[in-house]
Formats: sequence, structure tokens, C-alpha cells
Amino acid sequence: MKEIAKEIKAAFDPYYQAPLYVWEYFALRGEIVEKQKNEILKKHNEVAGDFYFILEGSGGLLLYSNNNYICVELCYEGDFLLDYMSFLTNQPTGIEVVCFEKCRLFRMSRKNFNELSQTDYGKIICQTAAEISFVNRQAQQIDILTKTAEQRYIEILEKQPHILQRTPNKYIASYLGIAPESLSRIRKKIF
Repeated sequence: MKEIAKEIKAAFDPYYQAPLYVWEYFALRGEIVEKQKNEILKKHNEVAGDFYFILEGSGGLLLYSNNNYICVELCYEGDFLLDYMSFLTNQPTGIEVVCFEKCRLFRMSRKNFNELSQTDYGKIICQTAAEISFVNRQAQQIDILTKTAEQRYIEILEKQPHILQRTPNKYIASYLGIAPESLSRIRKKIF
């Protein structure tokens, strides 16, 4: 679990630098699980019961709307993979959580997460996780309102060049708010 603690610490260090023993305590509250490509971790209109952190693999959050899925978040190594709103409120949402490829995940139950959140460091970790989630979501909303799909696609490629090989085109297009055909035109224009 020490290696897991180091991976989680590395993901959090840019936001909050806790000593390694804090992350070791955190890691002892969960387990490593493997999930298959296209495996659903949480179905839409269900309650998120577990907290996931991606050690290897990728996934996404899909919003079920009008008999269709809209990709609202792309997740890779070092990211949380969960419907955080459902997890925190213990209420169902329209979000479905899916593994886009075979994944190795750190999983923690709601019960263990809640117990952890009652400790001094746990409170800080939970607050930091919520803040990271909020800031990322806010930045995404600002980008959607102020940048073109092409600009956002170029930024994704700069930050995550592996995205093309690891994420189905339909989810990339959906995340950008465009049709798959429009994504093909953007790709042809860029490359």
C-alpha cells in the first residue's frame, strides 16, 4: 500500500502537501480493484457508493439525457473517477461512471471515506478534493463558453497527448460538445 500512497500523494501534492504517512493511512482504508474496458462503476440514476482513484487506465463521467450519453469528464491516471455529487449527497444522479479501458483502481467505500473525513488530515484531504473538483469543473465551463471546440481540442492534446489512443472518439466529441463528424474535420485540419 506504500506505493499506492505515493501515487495518491503525487496527485495531491500540487494542491496540498501532506506527509507520506497520511496517505499511507488513507491507502489502508481502501483496496486495489481491476475493472474491464467498458465496465460501469455507477449507473445513471443510482447512488455512488464507492470512491475511485485511477492508478492505471481511463474512464469518464457520462450524463444520461434524452436517451443519449453526454461525456462531461475525461479521467486518466492520477484522477478521481466518481460521481462526486452523488457520493457526497448519497443521492442518485443522471451520471454514469464508465471505464474506457481496462483499469487498475484504488477504491474506498463511503463508510471508510466518511470515517477518514472525521480525522484532522482527512478533513483537509476531503476539502481539497472538493476544491479540486470545483475548480476543474469551473475551468471546464469557462472553456466551453469562451473557446471553440477546436481550441479546446488542441488544449486537450497539449495536456493529454495520449487521449487519441485511449479514449473513444464519440466521448471526445461529446466532451467537446460536437458531433463525431465535426471532430473528424478538426483532426484533418490540425494534422
